[in-house]
Amino acid sequence: MKKTAVVLFNLGGPSSLEGVESFLFSLFSDPDIISLPNPFRYMLAFLITKRRLREAQHIYSLLGGRSPLLENTKAQAIALNKELGDGYQVFVAMRHAPPLTPHTFEEVKAYGPDEVVLLPLYPQYSTTTTKSSLKAWIKETRGWKIPTRFIRSYPTLPGFINVMCMLTQTHYKNARRKGHPKILLTAHGLPKKTVQKGDPYQQHVEQTAESVIKNLSHLNADFVLCYQSRVGPLTWLGPYTDSEIIKASRENRPLIVVPLSFVSEHSETLVELDVTYRKLALQEGCPAYYRVNTVKAHPLFIKGLAQLVRGSSPLQEGETDAF
Repeated sequence: MKKTAVVLFNLGGPSSLEGVESFLFSLFSDPDIISLPNPFRYMLAFLITKRRLREAQHIYSLLGGRSPLLENTKAQAIALNKELGDGYQVFVAMRHAPPLTPHTFEEVKAYGPDEVVLLPLYPQYSTTTTKSSLKAWIKETRGWKIPTRFIRSYPTLPGFINVMCMLTQTHYKNARRKGHPKILLTAHGLPKKTVQKGDPYQQHVEQTAESVIKNLSHLNADFVLCYQSRVGPLTWLGPYTDSEIIKASRENRPLIVVPLSFVSEHSETLVELDVTYRKLALQEGCPAYYRVNTVKAHPLFIKGLAQLVRGSSPLQEGETDAF
């Protein structure tokens, strides 16, 4: 029987408060996130890490001192392994926290696969996530001659869209009792200059949003696509989620917040959306605030991922040279 190794790419998160600093430095020293040449990139990463460390440690302290992202991703790996069945083994490779790519590559080699499928858990392609993870894998596996397939993106994957819509409808029924709801479709932000260089992330997020809106058209609801998690002085994609929350709250509208670009729970959902933005909404007069869960290991989402794995295309030479 042919053996296929499936490698799930994800960003990673600190496993302890002590690990926050190394996680932040790895993140901000990534050339696909900050494109300055060294030593300037490392110097800037060091400064940003020191500036953000205390705040980041506070955020993770609210989560019990660690990110839940690895736990979520392992659960997805187990579910996908079960769905794929015999002949497949699913592995996890994080970009900025253990298990890092070199460790995962050693596990994959020990498995002895006949082929490898690379599956980013980023539905929308971005140079800052998908490309960065792919580059790390290619660098680590250079000279390894095992056939490799790559799933580039899946912004409108039915299993992904359908689960989000099902979860949103449940909250919509409750929100209607408090008034005419506004649904905020929120995605992780990106500096505009990154998009202007050709990064397709915004286009993919808009495709996801359009699919959700189309599937929920029977609700006759008001939808707004917005972006969260901006940092620093650069101009980021907008409108900003916090601004839209303030606007809707002052209109006395119940809010339903739907994370569009996350398939797992982590600090941006459990703290930024559930704590910071919820508090902001209630302070501004929002009559009710609902946050839709991420798709995690929902069976429909996992079935969709399995279909992608089975139908994926070979990794092209020079894949990381283009967006």
